[in-house]
Amino acid sequence: MLDLRFNLPGGRAPRFLFIGAHCDDIEIGCGGTVVELLRRYPGAEVHWVVLSSGAERAAEAREAAALMLEGVKNPNVVVKDFRGAYFPSEAPAIKDYFEELKALQPDVVFCHAREELHQDHRVVGELAWNTFRNHVILEYEIPKYDGGLGSPSVFVPLSADTVRRKVEVLMQVFRTQHSKQWFTPSTFEALMRLRGIECNAPSGYAEAFYSRKLMLT
Repeated sequence: MLDLRFNLPGGRAPRFLFIGAHCDDIEIGCGGTVVELLRRYPGAEVHWVVLSSGAERAAEAREAAALMLEGVKNPNVVVKDFRGAYFPSEAPAIKDYFEELKALQPDVVFCHAREELHQDHRVVGELAWNTFRNHVILEYEIPKYDGGLGSPSVFVPLSADTVRRKVEVLMQVFRTQHSKQWFTPSTFEALMRLRGIECNAPSGYAEAFYSRKLMLT
């Protein structure tokens, strides 16, 4: 499988923007990739945005972000309060906020897939493409009741330590989600294992993304 690297600007730290509709989405969708990226780019500038949360879950989101971004200098972690499960009707306000995020000039944007079946996730993916017109956008996937897992084309192999780290953070921090029958280590490990098979990852585990446009130079 062909190995392509980010063509990140020289002379400054790379800028990564992670966007999640809900408090655990970034960790579920690309938590392993966060760990691997920061290992490769320890001086990266990181912006971490959660769009929907109540008070209890906001505390979880900040705790998880602190663990995932341990060692990052001055990470920008933002937890907003857009109304969860109603993002289609919240779209104008979310779009206005995305226009503010554009000023961050991220090199890579990680967000939900544009064709997600979950309405909140789908709106985030659509508005990301509507807003970030000259950026690399990688769309992550979330296992959920709605289904909709597809055939992604971009893979990030994960080490065994990274897989353990991701699952530990999810299970340790997001205690409010433990009552959900799908929120288990086996769920998260199963999807990473499947994607690892699809890209022949050395450890057997990977995370996968959808990329609508890539320019090779």
